[in-house]
Amino acid sequence: MTQQNKTVWWALALPLLAVLIWSLNITVTRYVVDYISPVSISFYRWLVAFLVLTPFMSVKVWRERQLVVQHWKQLAVLAAFGMVLYQGLGYTAAHYTTATNMGIINAFIPIFTIFVSMLMLKDIPNRFAVVGSLLSFMGLLYVMAQGNLLNLVQSGGHLGDVMMVLAVFFYAFYGVFLKKWQLKIPLMISLYVQIIFALLYHLPFVLWLGLDAINPQNVGSVLYAGIFPSLIAPLVWMLAVQMIGPNRTSIFMNLMPVFTAIIANIWLAEAWTVYHSLGGVIILLGIVLAQKKDGAVKVVKLNV
Repeated sequence: MTQQNKTVWWALALPLLAVLIWSLNITVTRYVVDYISPVSISFYRWLVAFLVLTPFMSVKVWRERQLVVQHWKQLAVLAAFGMVLYQGLGYTAAHYTTATNMGIINAFIPIFTIFVSMLMLKDIPNRFAVVGSLLSFMGLLYVMAQGNLLNLVQSGGHLGDVMMVLAVFFYAFYGVFLKKWQLKIPLMISLYVQIIFALLYHLPFVLWLGLDAINPQNVGSVLYAGIFPSLIAPLVWMLAVQMIGPNRTSIFMNLMPVFTAIIANIWLAEAWTVYHSLGGVIILLGIVLAQKKDGAVKVVKLNV
């Protein structure tokens, strides 16, 4: 085997590791609901990430302070959507739904991104994106209705699933904002400043609702959330994008429902049912179809 082939296989392991870390974090989020409030773990998560990064990033941020000041409004918006709305709703949703459902709904990010891009960037999706999106949405409704769409009509769906859908919708905005602005700022500086904004956004909620104490039952979950999904997974993911490209990397996100379901089954004894299987397959088929390129129809911009 050549050195080039070795590098390729090693690079393919990077997105797998990132998705595994994020999938485990979904299960951790569900596990810790009885031991710490959503606002507490969300605040502590970014506090841990801030404390870990500060020794390495504070001097660099000061050196690039003019660049940070230039883009502070965009960084503030990114922090609001990606770190506060998405993560906060996710922690709250864990009180009302299963980790398995959260993993399935999280895989819906590419579909929502297509429509947010249409709204904000005026990108017209091709026919595959439209059909794939509709197919995935049907699969999502099927999972939320637990295999019986009549249940969805009668009960209005589970609150946790609805909140998770809303969280994923906000994260789609986060991705589109990144694409729209394409900030010329180092990634680590961007991440560090966003974390600072996230902590500031949490302060009103902390003052109003208070913070739960760190104790032996929740400290492991807090440290995991603050280090692995907040710092290590994004770095590994960005490295994978650089080595194998964004398109090949993004495909690995489709494994999140599978990883989450396996972890939740082993750790939380959550059942993987027939409606999870059918709905999950429909969602993944729709996502794959939505990413297919249409050779005959080019993506164009709307003139407004």
